[in-house]
Amino acid sequence: MKSILITLSLLLTLSGVTAQTKKGSLCEIQTEFGKIKVLLYDETPGHRDNFIKLTQSGYYNGCAFHRVIKEFMVQGGDPKSKDTTYTGPLGADGPGYTLPAEIVNGLYHKKGALAAARQGDQTNPMRESSGSQFYIVHGKTFNDMELDQVENQIRMDEQRQLSMKLQAPFTELPENQWLKKLGPEDFQRIQKEYPDSLQKVNESFSKFIQKEYEKTIPFEYTDAQRQVYKTLGGSPHLDNQYTVFGEVVEGLEIIDKLAGVPTNPGDAPVKRLNFSVRKL
Repeated sequence: MKSILITLSLLLTLSGVTAQTKKGSLCEIQTEFGKIKVLLYDETPGHRDNFIKLTQSGYYNGCAFHRVIKEFMVQGGDPKSKDTTYTGPLGADGPGYTLPAEIVNGLYHKKGALAAARQGDQTNPMRESSGSQFYIVHGKTFNDMELDQVENQIRMDEQRQLSMKLQAPFTELPENQWLKKLGPEDFQRIQKEYPDSLQKVNESFSKFIQKEYEKTIPFEYTDAQRQVYKTLGGSPHLDNQYTVFGEVVEGLEIIDKLAGVPTNPGDAPVKRLNFSVRKL
């Protein structure tokens, strides 16, 4: 098996590709393995300001990374993790609010990316972020074929998201306004008695979506992003779905140590991984 030797200097260069060109605020996450300096992007001001607010209030001090998956990510920020006597599941709590998604083109899940956790699309179709929980990407490397597959999946997701937004405009077209008068039972009846008619509506809706999608710029990785994913690594399947609001600029090796700890079923670390955060 062919192996690729990446020098430390190259890793540092790749991990700093974004940091060198982006402005933001610096915070430091302190762990038992060392300190991690993160840059909070100005491109995601809502998440930046919220993270700083929680940091300065001491919200994160005493929290623990409660979910660790090697070659994927480490997650923390659940306030219940401060309670060392609590033995229940973690990952559902926060400060009592969510944040509007700030999914920005060009901010992606390379190794060291700082991103906001959230509930899934079924209960959270607007992809709002947890008010406090975040994860830092550990990830793994990908080849071009794998990245092509991720691109296709993301483009399919873009079309699904667009279809949700276009349902109302579609029914406002003169030929489709009759659809607004139908209830669930009516659709079931039509499906049973006039399946061809409903099939034509579905085909028309698909063409409507495709026509609108062609007006957009489909998701595509740049050559530089592909190079990062092929060498430094990351978790590209999360791109365009979760808010990336920062990245590690110092202490990337600490992520390796955090991601490498033994875990219990459910991805909880066997030993508590306490952390605290301070504004620089």
